[in-house]
Amino acid sequence: MALLRRPPLAPSPTAAASLPHHRLHLATPHIHLTRPPPSSPRLRISAAPSLRPLRGIPSSRCHAATGDPAPALSQAPSAGGGGARAALVRVGEALSLGFPLWVASACALALWRPASFLWVTPTAQMVGLSFTMLGMGMTLTLDDLRTALLMPKELAAGFLLQYTVMPLSGYLISKLLNLPSHYAAGLILVSCCPGGTASNIVTYLARANVALSVLMTAASTFAAAFMTPLLTSKLAGQYVAVDPMGLFVSTSQVVLAPVLLGALLNQYMGRLVESVSPVMPFIAVATVAVLCGNAIAQNASAILASGLQVVLSVIFLHGSGFFFGYVLSRVLGIDIASSRTISIEVGMQNSVLGVVLAGKHFGSPLTAVPCAVSSICHSVYGSLLAGVWRSMPPNDKQ
Repeated sequence: MALLRRPPLAPSPTAAASLPHHRLHLATPHIHLTRPPPSSPRLRISAAPSLRPLRGIPSSRCHAATGDPAPALSQAPSAGGGGARAALVRVGEALSLGFPLWVASACALALWRPASFLWVTPTAQMVGLSFTMLGMGMTLTLDDLRTALLMPKELAAGFLLQYTVMPLSGYLISKLLNLPSHYAAGLILVSCCPGGTASNIVTYLARANVALSVLMTAASTFAAAFMTPLLTSKLAGQYVAVDPMGLFVSTSQVVLAPVLLGALLNQYMGRLVESVSPVMPFIAVATVAVLCGNAIAQNASAILASGLQVVLSVIFLHGSGFFFGYVLSRVLGIDIASSRTISIEVGMQNSVLGVVLAGKHFGSPLTAVPCAVSSICHSVYGSLLAGVWRSMPPNDKQ
C-alpha cells in the first residue's frame, strides 16, 4: 500500500494505545484511511457514498407494482427456494413484457375457435378479476393510500384528466363514427373505467415517474366505485339502459374490496405477500387473456362482420387519451417525466373491469367487445410509447 512506503509518523504513545487492534482490518478497496493529525487519537474512515434512492420513487413497495424484478433478484437467496423464487420472478417479468402478445393471441384463438373460451362463467370472471385487483393491492401500503388522498398537483391533474379526457373521447367518438348502440355503450363504459395495472409496467419501461403511476392507479381505482357508474349512466344512458347502483355494487366488490385487502396484507403481513408475489403476474396475465378471449368468443361472428368499425373506435379512443394526457399535462406546467406518466395512465384503462361489468349489467354481449379490443389496443400503444420514451430521457428536472 502507498501508505507503507512513506516515512511513518510517530504517534504519541497515548494515540497508539487508543487504537483497537481489530479496527485496523477495516481497510478495503472501498474504504479510504485518512492519516490523523498527531493529536487525534482515532483513525477517520470515509466510506464510498451510498447509492441515492431513485428520484421520484418513495420508500414503499412501489417496485412490485411496476413489475421491476430488480429488488427481488438482487437479494441473495437465503434458502434453497431462493433460486426458484428468482426464476419465478424472471418468468413473471417475461409474461408482463409480452402482455400484448398474450392477449392478442387469446383473442385470435377466440375468433378461430370460439369454443376454447366459452367455458368461462360470470362467476369465474368475477373471481379472476378480484384476484388480479388483490395483486395490485399487494403492491400498495396504507402510506401509499394516504399519500394518494393528499392529491398533490401531478396526482390531481392526472385524476382530473383520467375522468374527463377518456369519457368525453368515448362519447364523441361513438357519435362521430355512428356506432351501433351496444358498441357505443361498450366504448363509453371502457372509457369510464379507471387506469389499468399494466400502466405501472409501461411507466417503468418508459423510465417515467413510477411512484406517480402507482398512486394514480390507486386513486382512480378507488374512485371508480363512484365515477364509473356515474359517468357511464350519464353518457351511455341514451344508448342502453344503465343500472348505476348495480354498477356501483359490482365495482366495489371486484375493485375496492380486493385492493383494500391487498394493501392491508402488504402493510401487516409482508412476509406472506413476499411469498406469493412471484405468482401474481401469472394470475394477472392469464386472467386478462382469458376474459378478453371469452368476450371475443361470445361475439366472434359479429366481430368478423363489423369488427373494423369497433377497432377504429378503440384506436381513436386510446390515441386521444395518450395524446391529450401528455399535452394537457404540459400545458398545466407539469414536468416531462410526470407528463409522460399521466399520458400512460390516462391512455391505458382497466379493460378487464369493462368486460366484467358489460357481461353482468348490459343486455347484449356485444357491449363487451370494445372492452376486449381495448385491452389489446392500449397495450400495443403503451409498449410502443415505452420504447420511444425510453430512448428519449426527459431533459428537465422538477
